[in-house]
Amino acid sequence: MSDPELEAIRKQRLAQLQSQYKPNNAEDKQAMEEKMQQMQEMRNSVLSQVLDQSARARLNTLSLGKPEKGKMVENMILSMAQRGQLPGKLGEKELISLLESINQQTQKETVVKFDRRRAALDSDNDDDL
Repeated sequence: MSDPELEAIRKQRLAQLQSQYKPNNAEDKQAMEEKMQQMQEMRNSVLSQVLDQSARARLNTLSLGKPEKGKMVENMILSMAQRGQLPGKLGEKELISLLESINQQTQKETVVKFDRRRAALDSDNDDDL
Protein backbone atom coordinates (compact mmCIF):
# COMPACT_ATOMS: atom_id res chain seq x y z
CA MET A 1 0.00 0.00 0.00
CA SER A 2 1.19 3.46 -0.76
CA ASP A 3 1.02 6.33 1.67
CA PRO A 4 -1.94 8.15 0.04
CA GLU A 5 -4.05 4.97 0.10
CA LEU A 6 -3.18 4.33 3.75
CA GLU A 7 -3.99 7.93 4.65
CA ALA A 8 -7.36 7.69 2.87
CA ILE A 9 -8.21 4.50 4.76
CA ARG A 10 -7.25 6.13 8.05
CA LYS A 11 -9.42 9.19 7.35
CA GLN A 12 -12.33 6.98 6.38
CA ARG A 13 -12.00 4.91 9.57
CA LEU A 14 -11.67 8.05 11.70
CA ALA A 15 -14.82 9.53 10.16
CA GLN A 16 -16.61 6.23 10.75
CA LEU A 17 -15.61 6.15 14.43
CA GLN A 18 -16.56 9.80 14.96
CA SER A 19 -19.99 9.25 13.41
CA GLN A 20 -20.57 6.36 15.82
CA TYR A 21 -19.74 8.40 18.93
CA LYS A 22 -21.38 11.74 18.16
CA PRO A 23 -25.04 10.68 18.56
CA ASN A 24 -24.26 8.61 21.63
CA ASN A 25 -22.31 11.46 23.18
CA ALA A 26 -25.31 13.83 22.90
CA GLU A 27 -27.63 11.18 24.33
CA ASP A 28 -25.20 10.48 27.16
CA LYS A 29 -25.00 14.16 28.02
CA GLN A 30 -28.76 14.47 28.13
CA ALA A 31 -29.12 11.32 30.24
CA MET A 32 -26.41 12.56 32.60
CA GLU A 33 -28.11 15.97 32.96
CA GLU A 34 -31.45 14.29 33.70
CA LYS A 35 -29.83 12.06 36.30
CA MET A 36 -28.13 15.05 37.97
CA GLN A 37 -31.43 16.94 38.01
CA GLN A 38 -33.22 13.98 39.60
CA MET A 39 -30.52 13.66 42.26
CA GLN A 40 -30.78 17.39 43.04
CA GLU A 41 -34.56 17.12 43.34
CA MET A 42 -34.17 14.17 45.73
CA ARG A 43 -31.66 16.13 47.83
CA ASN A 44 -34.01 19.09 48.01
CA SER A 45 -36.98 16.94 48.98
CA VAL A 46 -35.04 15.20 51.78
CA LEU A 47 -33.69 18.53 53.04
CA SER A 48 -37.17 20.02 53.07
CA GLN A 49 -38.36 17.03 55.13
CA VAL A 50 -35.64 17.28 57.79
CA LEU A 51 -35.29 21.11 58.01
CA ASP A 52 -37.93 23.63 58.95
CA GLN A 53 -38.31 26.80 56.88
CA SER A 54 -36.04 29.03 58.95
CA ALA A 55 -33.25 26.44 58.96
CA ARG A 56 -33.68 25.89 55.21
CA ALA A 57 -33.44 29.65 54.65
CA ARG A 58 -30.27 29.84 56.74
CA LEU A 59 -28.74 26.94 54.80
CA ASN A 60 -29.60 28.63 51.49
CA THR A 61 -28.00 31.86 52.72
CA LEU A 62 -24.87 29.95 53.70
CA SER A 63 -24.77 28.25 50.30
CA LEU A 64 -24.94 31.61 48.54
CA GLY A 65 -22.03 33.02 50.52
CA LYS A 66 -19.87 29.90 50.75
CA PRO A 67 -21.03 27.26 48.25
CA GLU A 68 -18.48 24.61 49.24
CA LYS A 69 -19.35 24.93 52.92
CA GLY A 70 -23.08 24.86 52.15
CA LYS A 71 -22.63 21.67 50.13
CA MET A 72 -20.63 20.12 52.97
CA VAL A 73 -23.36 20.92 55.51
CA GLU A 74 -26.05 19.60 53.17
CA ASN A 75 -24.14 16.34 52.73
CA MET A 76 -23.71 16.05 56.49
CA ILE A 77 -27.42 16.60 57.14
CA LEU A 78 -28.37 14.10 54.42
CA SER A 79 -26.05 11.44 55.84
CA MET A 80 -27.40 12.06 59.35
CA ALA A 81 -30.93 11.67 58.02
CA GLN A 82 -30.06 8.42 56.24
CA ARG A 83 -28.50 6.97 59.39
CA GLY A 84 -31.51 8.01 61.48
CA GLN A 85 -29.57 10.39 63.71
CA LEU A 86 -32.13 13.18 63.31
CA PRO A 87 -35.08 12.74 65.68
CA GLY A 88 -37.30 15.23 63.85
CA LYS A 89 -37.12 18.43 61.90
CA LEU A 90 -34.07 20.54 62.59
CA GLY A 91 -34.81 24.08 63.59
CA GLU A 92 -32.68 27.13 63.07
CA LYS A 93 -31.07 26.86 66.51
CA GLU A 94 -30.07 23.24 65.96
CA LEU A 95 -28.63 24.13 62.54
CA ILE A 96 -26.64 26.99 64.09
CA SER A 97 -25.20 24.68 66.73
CA LEU A 98 -24.32 22.15 64.00
CA LEU A 99 -22.59 24.91 62.00
CA GLU A 100 -20.66 26.06 65.08
CA SER A 101 -19.43 22.52 65.75
CA ILE A 102 -18.32 22.24 62.11
CA ASN A 103 -16.51 25.58 62.37
CA GLN A 104 -14.67 24.43 65.50
CA GLN A 105 -13.58 21.21 63.81
CA THR A 106 -12.37 22.86 60.61
CA GLN A 107 -10.88 26.00 62.09
CA LYS A 108 -7.10 26.01 62.23
CA GLU A 109 -5.28 27.60 65.11
CA THR A 110 -3.02 30.44 64.03
CA VAL A 111 0.45 30.39 65.51
CA VAL A 112 2.85 33.32 65.27
CA LYS A 113 6.52 32.69 65.95
CA PHE A 114 8.89 35.51 66.75
CA ASP A 115 12.61 34.89 66.40
CA ARG A 116 14.24 37.08 69.04
CA ARG A 117 17.80 36.37 67.96
CA ARG A 118 17.26 37.84 64.53
CA ALA A 119 15.57 40.86 66.03
CA ALA A 120 18.47 41.32 68.46
CA LEU A 121 21.01 41.32 65.63
CA ASP A 122 19.08 43.84 63.64
CA SER A 123 19.63 47.12 65.41
CA ASP A 124 17.78 50.32 64.70
CA ASN A 125 20.64 52.38 65.98
CA ASP A 126 23.28 52.76 63.26
CA ASP A 127 25.50 55.04 65.39
CA ASP A 128 27.35 52.05 66.83
CA LEU A 129 29.02 51.24 63.54
